[in-house]
Amino acid sequence: QVQLVESGGGLVQAGGSLRLSCAASGRTFSSYTMGWFRQAGGKEREFVAAITWSSGSTYYADSVKGRLTISRDNAKNTLYLQMISLRPGDTAVYCCAARLPSGLWVGRTASYDYWGQGTQVTVSS
Repeated sequence: QVQLVESGGGLVQAGGSLRLSCAASGRTFSSYTMGWFRQAGGKEREFVAAITWSSGSTYYADSVKGRLTISRDNAKNTLYLQMISLRPGDTAVYCCAARLPSGLWVGRTASYDYWGQGTQVTVSS
């Protein structure tokens, strides 16, 4: 069982930066593939980024490449999402998620077993 709690969201102007954190409970945090997803008002949840447990390989949605960076600290059981050059289109509730290693694409929402409640990110123009 894994419990996830996000923090770090807030209101920022376009071009600004934020760093989101996701604190995980559970002794096997390092065994899970971790992802960030976001959901804007009236839209479906979409994949943002993911990181594997073993090699630390990272994956990004095209819309965030070069601006968002996912990382993890297994010793602290914490997942991060560093966001720079934020745009109004990045406004959404950001959730972290966890799953055991799988052959399914890391961006597939339904493949994740555990989800946090989310943290709101609002980017003003």
